[in-house]
Amino acid sequence: MTESLRHNGEYEHANPYQGTPQHASSPVNPAWPPPPAQPPAPPTQPEQPEQPEQPHRKRSARRGPAALLVAVAIVAAAVGGGTAYGIQELTGGDTVVAGSTSTNVVPSSQKGTVSGVAKAVSPSIVEISATSNAGSSTGSGVIITDDGEIITNNHVVSGASSVKVRTSDGKQYTAQVVGTDSKKDLALIKLDDASGLQAATLGDSEALNVGQQVVAIGSPEGLTGTVTSGIVSALDRDVTVSTDEGQQQQQQQQRQGQGGGWPFEFGGQEFNGDTGSSTTTYKAIQTDASLNPGNSGGALIDMNGNIIGINSAMYSATESSASAGSVGLGFAIPVNTVKADLPALRAGANN
Repeated sequence: MTESLRHNGEYEHANPYQGTPQHASSPVNPAWPPPPAQPPAPPTQPEQPEQPEQPHRKRSARRGPAALLVAVAIVAAAVGGGTAYGIQELTGGDTVVAGSTSTNVVPSSQKGTVSGVAKAVSPSIVEISATSNAGSSTGSGVIITDDGEIITNNHVVSGASSVKVRTSDGKQYTAQVVGTDSKKDLALIKLDDASGLQAATLGDSEALNVGQQVVAIGSPEGLTGTVTSGIVSALDRDVTVSTDEGQQQQQQQQRQGQGGGWPFEFGGQEFNGDTGSSTTTYKAIQTDASLNPGNSGGALIDMNGNIIGINSAMYSATESSASAGSVGLGFAIPVNTVKADLPALRAGANN
């Protein structure tokens, strides 16, 4: 009866041994230890869920390195080739890469030097001799493919019945006119039986800044591979030249005898003679790099060795020996205009 009362809370107040169970270690009544031993049992209950958590922590730790390995693999894939695709996707695929101007054609040991640019790019610049009914003319050109595609000015080969090209190593080739665009003063010619030539790298004229240093290479007065340097004096200058083939041939004949430059208009003034009644105007890069007759069709180059323009017009005062030569007023057709016109020129445009 005492035992039953001890387990029933209703009658605990009548239990004469109420104070005794509080001392579990008391030897007075050995029957009491079991009841106090039960309360610690509940604390052991919450410990049971902790057992399953141990594997979870271990599995989580195992997943960490695996996830890290996957992440490393993804990064490696991006660096190994996915980066270019990702950039193309972000920029739209058709975007002209501004890094064209960041392509470093010049060896790192000579980067930023005129001599380094000249050494790297000169093999891609040629001298052009064109013969027509009006006489002969000399200009320059830029090799753009290793099998002999060359960009030059339209006025250099306009009306030509024969075109001869000499490369920087002295080799001579016969060339055919593939396409012309008098409105942009551009022409594409192709060498016969040429291969293994050093093609120039076309840059990005949109990335140019006024004051940026540039190098010009061409064949002024037949002096093949002449190198001069200067800066970009201005951008988007309106330059007007003749589109009349007869006028061009007449001017070619006159400048052969006088040593004058190709006629053009700029700022409402005519330079080097009369441009005639049929003209076209294009946006040009102005430079103070020394340009003289024969530089037409040659290259304007940035300090990384990229072509950023095709030299097209320059003022050459010839009234007296004191004022003869370049006066620091030259213009070049932006290379982005050239790149946009290439498909039409390759298709045989004749306008």
